[in-house]
Amino acid sequence: MNLPLILGVSGASGLIYAVRALKYLLAAEYTIELVASKATYQVWQAEQRITMPGDGQKQSQFWREQAGEMDKGQLICHPWQNVGAAIASGSFRTQGMLVIPCSMSTVAKLAVGLSSDLLERAADVQLKEGRKLVIVPRETPLSVIHLRNLTALAEIGVQVVPAIPAWYHNPQTIEDLVDFVVARALDQFGIDCVPLNRWQGGLK
Repeated sequence: MNLPLILGVSGASGLIYAVRALKYLLAAEYTIELVASKATYQVWQAEQRITMPGDGQKQSQFWREQAGEMDKGQLICHPWQNVGAAIASGSFRTQGMLVIPCSMSTVAKLAVGLSSDLLERAADVQLKEGRKLVIVPRETPLSVIHLRNLTALAEIGVQVVPAIPAWYHNPQTIEDLVDFVVARALDQFGIDCVPLNRWQGGLK
């Protein structure tokens, strides 16, 4: 039985990355412990004109509806302020955490060990327990401060997978571009559940 994977969603633009990741993980019957930051509520409103519920059970239904996967897998949603949740403890075993998308504010806090909400606490737990932490930063251009914070995280083993798609798989839709990034992020956990035309060589 696979250990649960923590899915963190921070207040960066690009919630479609989180939605697509959740879609494929649930379809592959993974158990997902999801925590969205306080700013994520504002991003849903700004990008989709949708109000994300705060209640855990209603939020689980909300995320399943957005992902289009109502029955498969297990999804547990945690309010951002519940720092007493299971994922806030190192004794709660997981296979790691994916923060997608990851804001530069979240990057900065993780780089200096600040835990002001459950998302940051859960990520900090992965670091102290030596578990896999993968972040998908979505910002451009990057300032020197951003680069230094990302470097600090990379130096302690965090996998940084920028939201930068490729074109060699002949993408036809926005979802194709998003799915490339999602697949590369999940590759870091050894999870292969996203249909992707992977590079096979062939340049002459």
